[in-house]
Amino acid sequence: MNDLLQSMDQWGPEKIVCVSDARTGMRGVLVVDNTARGTGKGGIRMSPGVTVGEIAKLARVMTWKWAAADLFHGGAKAGIAADPAAPDKERVVRAFARRLADQVPASYVAGLDMGMTEHDAAIIQDELGDRGAAVGVPEELGGVPYDELGVTGHGVAASIASALELRGRSLDGVRVAVQGFGAVGAAAARRLHELGARIVALSTAQGAVHDPDGLDVPWWLAARAERGDACVHAATSAQRLGRGDELLVDCDVLVPAAQQDVIGEQVAAGVRAELIVEGANLPTTTGARALLAARGVQVVPDFIANAGGAIAAGFAMDARRSAFRPEPARILHEVAERCRANTALVLRTAAQRRIEPHHAALELAQHRVRTAMELRGRLPRVDAEPVGACG
Repeated sequence: MNDLLQSMDQWGPEKIVCVSDARTGMRGVLVVDNTARGTGKGGIRMSPGVTVGEIAKLARVMTWKWAAADLFHGGAKAGIAADPAAPDKERVVRAFARRLADQVPASYVAGLDMGMTEHDAAIIQDELGDRGAAVGVPEELGGVPYDELGVTGHGVAASIASALELRGRSLDGVRVAVQGFGAVGAAAARRLHELGARIVALSTAQGAVHDPDGLDVPWWLAARAERGDACVHAATSAQRLGRGDELLVDCDVLVPAAQQDVIGEQVAAGVRAELIVEGANLPTTTGARALLAARGVQVVPDFIANAGGAIAAGFAMDARRSAFRPEPARILHEVAERCRANTALVLRTAAQRRIEPHHAALELAQHRVRTAMELRGRLPRVDAEPVGACG
């Protein structure tokens, strides 16, 4: 706990709540990072290796993501240290929700992240008896169909288009490599294909596929729907790559849409793309970004490019207790417009100030959060008189 205390700074975390349940073996954590701009909101991650530090790091990303998108919610994240494929998953999720009943939805509204599904969000609502407890529920229960709409990938595609426009280019014929052919990567590939880009590489946890002339995206989407991650085994021997090699293929745009820290300095030295647009959270390390910047490779930050899920969640937050479903067309339009505009703002600011886009995006988000903290009286007043002073 001493390390956690040492890691706290002016932004947060405001609270770290660890919970457990002996009967189910559930172990979990909620990190509410900063609520100056609104209620804590962020997905629940379920994985056997979940750590408090990991969840705290992701909660901070959510603080910046909400602020960068200029939406009025606060950064938070939750984690459950369990196997999402275990047969007792529902019992574990229900135990987690019960233990956090004093926090949800007063301080935190649950959502979905790795290992969690729409069914799990519905279970949380049911366990707590409150439609306001979670977003990400099935459309039949009034939720936003994130995966069906592909909101995050839709925003990533818009971010790529915006970054290319600043370079005087369009998406037509642009070669794109996508690491992670999951919910985000597949949706991004679909949208980019619709807009005229060529997807030259894609990967899952079981391998990678490459074709310099462009892959048949509709065929691969169908294969993914049928076989999941195993779809890559349908590739010809000439198309197959080793895991991780998709990051190093010759392309114009690289989209890391899998896990965090996949691009370190060693990988960054071999990247052949001129533009990296972060579909996953925290896919590049600090050292890698410095090396990429020195090589002239531009990186669009995760909390700018992949904010589509957060923007859609903003609609879902408003609709939690509504009798009406949010309109998908309006959601997709707002996702594209915000991701496009924020990407342009950040890249222009970075160019004008000669700083990395990550620094420009972080300064923008921090300014908005700091302003909210000041207005709420959460920061010490510089001009305040010391306690006990007399006239």
